[in-house]
Amino acid sequence: MMRLRMETAEIYVPDDTPVKDALARTTHLGIGAHADDLEILAWDGIAQCYERADRWFTGVVVTDGADSPRDGAYKHHTDEAMCAVRREEQKKAAVLGRYAAVALLDYPSAALRSASDRRPVEDIGHLIETAQPEVVYTHNLADKHDTHVAVALRTIEAVRSIEASKRPKRVLGCEVWRDLDWLVDADKVALDCSTYEDLQRALLGVFESQIAGGKRYDLATMGRRRAHATYHDSYATDAATGLIFAMDLTPLVENDAADTHAFLQAHIDRLARDVAARLKKLR
Repeated sequence: MMRLRMETAEIYVPDDTPVKDALARTTHLGIGAHADDLEILAWDGIAQCYERADRWFTGVVVTDGADSPRDGAYKHHTDEAMCAVRREEQKKAAVLGRYAAVALLDYPSAALRSASDRRPVEDIGHLIETAQPEVVYTHNLADKHDTHVAVALRTIEAVRSIEASKRPKRVLGCEVWRDLDWLVDADKVALDCSTYEDLQRALLGVFESQIAGGKRYDLATMGRRRAHATYHDSYATDAATGLIFAMDLTPLVENDAADTHAFLQAHIDRLARDVAARLKKLR
């Protein structure tokens, strides 16, 4: 039986396959800070595996969700009550999306934001090493939510802690709280999300505590995907009905000495040069 560091942590398997076997069949792994982040950032992995016998998506939700904004019917929910609600919503999404499993690590956000707390890194590393997925989806390094960036950093640390032969072939940092349309096109990983649009909406709609609580992530996420598809290329007709942009973090787990700050700064510098060159050309 896999042991996670938090006593309240849980690995939920929708089809009741033994946990070890459920993780072993994983090919695509999503690692998000909060319940519903997976359905926003890791849709590509969910779609790649949906209704496939040879591909399986597993999700990891790192925090307990206690800091969730709330309003309406959830306005007077305690942190403990919100944690319970969000956990159940994430399990419903796992059933609906036919996930191999979802690991609910149940850390307070502060534990993620503390670089000295190694427990999340150890749990994430243990799950990746056990599952050995081909692709990992997580938050991007330029996200404007502190906990999201912390999860991306802890994920990179976790992968680096694993023997090279057992590491995922690709690690993608996807958008939630800051879009990645600002990346120059050469740095964008454009993930086509034209398929299963009803399922996309249904998965986002599972998180009723957020929608009724005052955050329309369902509408905003589908709108952003559609907007990206249209605005991605100014000289071509739309090739997709929806796109998600990602930052390729793979170089950071192929080279343990690579500096995360320098890596991100290089992306920002390329944007700055692109903007400056266009102004100079047209001025």
